[in-house]
Amino acid sequence: MTLRRQIATAVATISVLVALSVGLLVHQAMVRQHVDQARRSALGALDSALTAYGRNGEPARPGVTLDDPALPPRLRALAADGRQGSVLATGPQGEAMWAAAPVDGAVLSVRVDFTADRGAIGDLDRIILITVTASVFTTVLAGVLVADRISRRLRTAATAAREIAAGRTDTRMGELGDGRDEVADLAAAVDSMSQALHRRLEDEQRFTADVAHELRTPLTGLVTAAELLPPGRPTQLVRNRVQALRSLVEDLLEVSRLDADAETPYLSPVPLGRAVRRTVTITGLTVGLSVRAEGDTPTDPAPGADGPVVRTDLRRLDRILANLLVNADRHGRGPVLLSVDGLRITVRDHGPGYPDDLLRHGPQRFRTSVRERGRGHGLGLTIAQGHARVIGAELTFANHPDGGAVASLVLPTGSAGEPLAEELGPGEQSDPGEQTAPAQPDGAHP
Repeated sequence: MTLRRQIATAVATISVLVALSVGLLVHQAMVRQHVDQARRSALGALDSALTAYGRNGEPARPGVTLDDPALPPRLRALAADGRQGSVLATGPQGEAMWAAAPVDGAVLSVRVDFTADRGAIGDLDRIILITVTASVFTTVLAGVLVADRISRRLRTAATAAREIAAGRTDTRMGELGDGRDEVADLAAAVDSMSQALHRRLEDEQRFTADVAHELRTPLTGLVTAAELLPPGRPTQLVRNRVQALRSLVEDLLEVSRLDADAETPYLSPVPLGRAVRRTVTITGLTVGLSVRAEGDTPTDPAPGADGPVVRTDLRRLDRILANLLVNADRHGRGPVLLSVDGLRITVRDHGPGYPDDLLRHGPQRFRTSVRERGRGHGLGLTIAQGHARVIGAELTFANHPDGGAVASLVLPTGSAGEPLAEELGPGEQSDPGEQTAPAQPDGAHP
């Protein structure tokens, strides 16, 4: 059960138990009081009747009889033993309190009607029942209101905590931290944690950007110096390592820009089918490609299909798909399949699949999950996810039931546009001033 239901159930249970206990105690006390009062009346009348019988030799008042056939058997047996007593019993004339004593071989008895007392007890029971019901209802209602307030505040705190976990570290609890109860203490603690986390993330992002910028100048000189080396195998190895370092620095700069939310998409109409074929051509990979418009029946891969026309940033779309394809080719196993189904683009390989840590927490920089060091720096999928966020797309990662990793990019629903008359050439860009950065391997696979 939820916390609200737990509190409400506990309050209701305790209220009912307390009300029933109090009601039973009051009921028993009232019954005892009426019975004792009726017994005193019956015994007093019996004493008076015995005194009168001693003087006159016969009952001297109404309600006093000798050997009354309606006398309860228990009381008749008691009188036969020479003792006197009283008993509450129900007979043909209704419930009554009887008192009896032996006299001259007979039994002198007094009957005091108990019907009025039983009616008074019944009236009291109804009043107790109404009072108990009203008190339980009021208590439960108050408990539900209090529990609802606590639950609502805790849900607000949980929502804020989930937003912080999702990366929005500037989220604050707001008015929850203004009180003096435990929830306010929790809100204040979460706010302090969020502020500290926000500062650390800002420091990390600033450090990443500063390191990338500081490395860029000497790296440019290093690239120039590598180009001046005489041809040969050692020179080629140096140039390859310098280019790898240059790619890493460029990726770090790109990650820092994405972290700072400083990227602005340049939207233009893009034929999705031709765009993905263009990306495959740029990567130079062997990829199985299928394209179909939304609503079409599944068919065999159609190399010439254009698919829908969407408004998106072509450069960023290239970057996302290139990173996914290179990542699948580098860390999975072939064949690598790329399919376009309406606004959904899926990249699948037939390797061991994504690691559990990536599926739970998403891509994380500098975490490759590969055994061999140096095969990836964990930035490829991080950059792809950042660019997907910029263009408003949703990038998710999963493992196929039949094996292999599956990355799905879903473009915004409102991005579908009208068909274009002009063709999209292999080298065209949505923004002529920006060039598609080369895709870098990502170590997201085990």
